Amino acid sequence: MHSPPASTAAPDSVRTPVGRSDESALPRRDTDASARRWVERPLAIQGLCLLLGLTLLVSAVLACAIGGTSIPVGDTLRYLGAAVFGDSIERQEVSAYQIVWNIRAPRVLLAALVGAGLGAAGAVIQAMVRNVLADPFLLGVSSGASVGAVSVTIVRGGFASLSLGSLASGLGASLTVLGAFVGALVATTLVWVTARRRDDGVSPVRLVLTGVVLAAGFQAVMSVLIYLVPDTESTATILFWSMGSFGAARWELLLPVAVLVVVSVMYFVRRASALDVLSLGDEAAAGLGVQADRTRSIFFVVVSLATAAVTAVCGAIGFVGLVVPHAVRMIVGASHRRVLLVSPFVGALFMVWADVLARTLVAPRELPISAITALIGVPVFIVLLRRRGRVLGAR
Repeated sequence: MHSPPASTAAPDSVRTPVGRSDESALPRRDTDASARRWVERPLAIQGLCLLLGLTLLVSAVLACAIGGTSIPVGDTLRYLGAAVFGDSIERQEVSAYQIVWNIRAPRVLLAALVGAGLGAAGAVIQAMVRNVLADPFLLGVSSGASVGAVSVTIVRGGFASLSLGSLASGLGASLTVLGAFVGALVATTLVWVTARRRDDGVSPVRLVLTGVVLAAGFQAVMSVLIYLVPDTESTATILFWSMGSFGAARWELLLPVAVLVVVSVMYFVRRASALDVLSLGDEAAAGLGVQADRTRSIFFVVVSLATAAVTAVCGAIGFVGLVVPHAVRMIVGASHRRVLLVSPFVGALFMVWADVLARTLVAPRELPISAITALIGVPVFIVLLRRRGRVLGAR
């Protein structure tokens, strides 16, 4: 009898090592053969990214027009053009221009940056720890950022009590963002130092467990600090920030966030093949000539910086980094290069429209972004679980 033919899997698909359970490994096989054949056509991914980019551009313009005060799309485009190219507008249009350019435009751009960063970071984290349920906040970033923001608020309250209220108000939200960023970096550093051993570095299991435990500890610290905040207005602001909001978006905050997110995504795409190897396990990576611990350390630093930046400016926003990579894999397959090219666009689109819903559903009040992403993300994840239950660890 002839031996069975060798596997003809796609070159960029990666198999799960023998003996590794589905629960601890990323899905390595595409469940939709027709989608796999489509995405392997020449220029297919480039065309998909171009289409998503154009959709994102249209969505951004529409998001700038939609709000408590609706502004016609044509006027919105004219105001945006006037701001970019220095054109003049009529005196009676100044109010609408200020709404579009100074309030909505930075908010929409920030939402797109945050969605892109979280979408890409989620795919990287899932490969790093070989856990399909991982997301960027697994490493204690959100809890650490919350502690930093609350600590700064208490310090500002102390300045006000010492007749330094003008200094505290002048620093304002910028100081809170800086405190949140520092708190996020401190949290991730503690997670990494605690999980690391001299003999074998950082294992994915220890990293996950350490992140979960320390995140709970930071959450407890934040609860105590909130209790100590002197006034209820500050407490309400902190609680709303910890549930996610783009209300503090300003043009001066966009540049550092944009730099960190764009540079991080570019690095992830360039090193996508290393993520394919890491998802196989450390032993397989060593056999392929990849230093798993060193590679994981570099990815950890880049993911931490990107996640800390987006968390510092908008708070903790769940489900984006968890759901977006899985949804993208159903379309483009399991190759990390394809996933990391598409995930930023999908994450940005998701976040832009989630923000539109957050500020329009109960206008003039504003819903927390995490509430919107959870209401959308939970049903989506249930659908993914039913369609891909085996690779997600369900039977």
